[in-house]
Amino acid sequence: MNTEPTSTPTLPKRLSLVAQSVNSLREGIASGHWRQHLPGERELCEELQISRRTLRAALDELQRQGLLEVSGRQRRRILSQRAAPQKTATAAKIIGVLTPVSFLAMPSPISYVMDTLRNRLTAAGYEVQFHIHAACYTSTPARALTRFFTDHPATAWLVLSAQVPMQRWLDGQSLPCLILGSSALGITLPSVDTDFHAACHHAGSLLWRKGHRRIALLLPKGMYGGDIASEEGLREALQAMPGTHLRVLRHDTSTTSLCALVDETLRAANPPTAYIVARAAHVLTVMMHLMRRGKRIPQDIAVLSRDNDPILEATSPSVARYGIQPKQLANRIASALRQLADTGTLESHNIRLMPEYQTGDSI
Repeated sequence: MNTEPTSTPTLPKRLSLVAQSVNSLREGIASGHWRQHLPGERELCEELQISRRTLRAALDELQRQGLLEVSGRQRRRILSQRAAPQKTATAAKIIGVLTPVSFLAMPSPISYVMDTLRNRLTAAGYEVQFHIHAACYTSTPARALTRFFTDHPATAWLVLSAQVPMQRWLDGQSLPCLILGSSALGITLPSVDTDFHAACHHAGSLLWRKGHRRIALLLPKGMYGGDIASEEGLREALQAMPGTHLRVLRHDTSTTSLCALVDETLRAANPPTAYIVARAAHVLTVMMHLMRRGKRIPQDIAVLSRDNDPILEATSPSVARYGIQPKQLANRIASALRQLADTGTLESHNIRLMPEYQTGDSI
């Protein structure tokens, strides 16, 4: 008798982020959270904490299923209040992501990293939960942090934009936590970041070889570990270079503050001949303001970006800059979070990714 099976069983599949987004939208429709029409894409992205690319794929799937209808530029109309799919009990480990701003307010490279990270972890069977909680990011965050982590248990945490007060509180807890950025001096939290010390050390040597002896470093106010490492790396490089002078300028991130500091340096008896600028958006502000003041780049003043961003690819002159591939960063974070969630510890507490120098016409 033939005992071979006539067909093989269907292989199990993990839900993609798009499939999870479809389920979230179906649940919202079935529960009456949205009635008659869905809100706009921007509002949905904010509420679900997903990218517009993921949202549109999920909405297209719901239209194919006959739950939604769209006509022209009108909002999507809800056609059916079908019951949401039943949730099955799972033992999925939860990865929490804590951020002070919404998904869409993040810089585009970080937004891409978060979207890729979520896809990687979801495909590996983890549940990813994003939490926006600005109260945890004050100068005295202990009470808000205690309440937040009590109310939101997770297997492991990724914390974005953590300044020193927040890092000190987290360092005193037993939370399985990874910082996106650099830990401050004396704090032992696991962290993953660009090696800004190496980048700015290279920048100092590069500018010196190009004849620059008066260099300004523009950083936002606040004690971010990466900014501290940037200053340390640059100072270390310039200490070995004779005849150099470094001026560190800290602004409040507003255009007014940034332009005022640049004007102040230009009025000095010996103004800088080169600016190293953190944050891609601030690089554009500095370059445009210098040109507004009649300065030619790079003939009169050189500008070097410490960070990368797709917007810098559209500038003229092209911007010399440092950067790592967002996909590389996302994969490294995902690997660290999986290890942290599975074992409670990390083999390396300070994960630093070496940035690549990209040449440009701005120096």
